[in-house]
Amino acid sequence: MGTEKPEGEEEDRGMASLLAARKALRAGLDKSRALSRALAREGPRLEEIQARLPAMEASVRPIRASRDALAAAGPNIDRAVGPAAAVLKVFDAVHGLEPPLLARAAVSQDLPGYLAVLAQLEQARRFLADNLAVAAQWLTDIVSYIGDRNLADPGFVADLAEALAQLKDPANADLDGGLLSAALDILQVQFRRLLADHCAPLAMNPASIAPPRIPPSVVRRLSLILDRLAANGRLDVCSAAYADARGETVNASLRALGLDYLQEAAEDAQTLSPSVDLWGRHLEFAVHHLLEAERKVCVAVFEKRPEAASSCFAEIAARAGILDFLKFGRAVADARKDPIKLLRLLDVFDSLNKLRPDFNRLFGGKACLEIQSRTRELVKRVVDGAVEIFEELLVQVQLQRNMPPPVDGGVPRLVSFVATYCNQLLGDQYRSVLTQVVTIHRSWRKEPFNEKMLVDAVLNIVKTLEANFDTWSKAYGDVTLSYLFMMNSHWHFFKHLKGTRLGELLGDGWLREHEQYKDYYSAVLLRESWGTLPPLLSREGLILFSKGRATARDLVKQRLKSFNASFDEMYQKQSTWVISDRELQQKTCHLVVQAIVPVYRSFMQNYGPLVEQDISANKYVKYSTEDLDKMLNTLFLPKPGRPRRAGSFQIRPSNDKITSEMTGLYRSASTLK
Repeated sequence: MGTEKPEGEEEDRGMASLLAARKALRAGLDKSRALSRALAREGPRLEEIQARLPAMEASVRPIRASRDALAAAGPNIDRAVGPAAAVLKVFDAVHGLEPPLLARAAVSQDLPGYLAVLAQLEQARRFLADNLAVAAQWLTDIVSYIGDRNLADPGFVADLAEALAQLKDPANADLDGGLLSAALDILQVQFRRLLADHCAPLAMNPASIAPPRIPPSVVRRLSLILDRLAANGRLDVCSAAYADARGETVNASLRALGLDYLQEAAEDAQTLSPSVDLWGRHLEFAVHHLLEAERKVCVAVFEKRPEAASSCFAEIAARAGILDFLKFGRAVADARKDPIKLLRLLDVFDSLNKLRPDFNRLFGGKACLEIQSRTRELVKRVVDGAVEIFEELLVQVQLQRNMPPPVDGGVPRLVSFVATYCNQLLGDQYRSVLTQVVTIHRSWRKEPFNEKMLVDAVLNIVKTLEANFDTWSKAYGDVTLSYLFMMNSHWHFFKHLKGTRLGELLGDGWLREHEQYKDYYSAVLLRESWGTLPPLLSREGLILFSKGRATARDLVKQRLKSFNASFDEMYQKQSTWVISDRELQQKTCHLVVQAIVPVYRSFMQNYGPLVEQDISANKYVKYSTEDLDKMLNTLFLPKPGRPRRAGSFQIRPSNDKITSEMTGLYRSASTLK
């Protein structure tokens, strides 16, 4: 039988449970209130965490693999991340080079230091270029590994694969964020600035040529800058900048000499003659003092790139105006043919020939093909043109034989011209040049030529001209005038060739013959003209006055009248004649005076009184002895402005006949060795 508990004890336990429940409820309520207050205080922070949860979820979302699968992929990921980390470290180093490379002042203050930093950038770029693709390939392999094993979200894997594919493409890989390009731009600006700082035209003082040069230190800086720019694909830009600057500098230096004449257009060489002399001196100056120096500087700046140096120098020479010099030489070669043109062509050839070694050295490379071509073409045209004129000289002298002689009996212009001209051809200035020119031309035709053949050809020209004298003298209607002409011409030859190179070659005997011819024709001229006047004042019949004073007076009047008429006629006629040489004119006048005045003076002293008292004395006594002396001493003076014939000497177009005659002349001359 069970034991029953008292009723009051049960009531006590129920009350205790109720009190405990109330206490627990109250404690929970207090905790809820505390938590609510805490949540209220931490609300903003929780909101921040809540905002970050989607991103955290997104980053974790691709990882879909189990812990074991990820653990197996770990070593492979580590092997790929190692090279990638090295590449990232180099990228960081490149970023650290930005401040010194972008500081523009550094390149002018410390160029070697700047280039050293640039070298570090170039080295870093080479490392990146060599390793970036490898690192990207390793990462690509890992991405493929992850994708193949479904270790991450497929979309995430695809995005990584696309990014790595672009990174492996060199065209899309920006290795330095444009830093190298910016640094090269700074160097390029400095290169141009150095050129601009030393672009002043050179001092043009022919008496003392001391033009400023680019200092060696600047040349060295230009070379260092160009080396780096060229190594990075900017050689053409540097060459163009250098050619622009230096070409303009040389061109400005030459313009200071006054080269406007290079653009002259003239049909005849006579007009160009003063400019040809300037052309030769200016071309020599341009080659020796400007282009030679420019080439040395150009070679120093382009030290490691000789082909680029040649190309750049060719451009400088072209910009400086060397082609304008060759163009002027072409203008001389294209001028109208005449003997003066031959001399100018020889001047041009001589200048070019003296500069031939310099031209070969300066313009011998492939880059100067245009200058070489223009020079060869000019030399050929000069040689052809000079020989063509020279070969026609003899025939042209022969053709002049048909021209009328000077109407005043003076020396034909052709005679004075040819004497001087041939002497020039055989003088020190032109003899060797002409020999060389004809020798070159003959070599093209495989024909021999030497200096003796040249001398013989020139002497034949002079002797052919001498033969023209007789033909010209026979053209005069007045034989006395022909004597004057022959006296003038022979004396001109003697006087103007004696003591000259041409005179030496012709010989003393040849010269003496002309002096003797002068004396002969002078005597004949005096005898046949003025020598006929003294007999008109004969004393015959007047000595004894045999028929009375009146008869004597009539004889005196008659003889004075005859003398006056003959004198007036002869004086009027010969007052238009000319003796070109002043010495010969004075000597001839003196002989005429001596032949006339003493006889007239004596006659007038003895018989003048017979008529001087006559009412018609002025009719018979027209001249005093002083008048005659003065009038006769003014005879034969050259008249200014009077045209001279037998003096036009133009080279006509060549033909087969002329060429054949001249070729025969040279071949015959070659047998006289």
